[in-house]
Amino acid sequence: MKAKDIAMYVLGALIVLGFFTLLGILIFVQVPTGNNDVLNLAIGALITGFATVIGYFYGSSAGSAAKNDLLRQQNGKTP
Repeated sequence: MKAKDIAMYVLGALIVLGFFTLLGILIFVQVPTGNNDVLNLAIGALITGFATVIGYFYGSSAGSAAKNDLLRQQNGKTP
């Protein structure tokens, strides 16, 4: 596995972990009213990142990568 792939998986895992951690904090912890704006910005950024990670790993990007690998195998080239 390439270093780029490892970094991609680690970053994706951190975004997903951060999303669920922040979601848990929102459910179980009372947030001070002065921090609501900052928290809303962080939630928006994590939701966007989470949606992007899910879209990449399970959406059209994953299908496109699988198609490219199949085409490389048919042409006799190794990925």
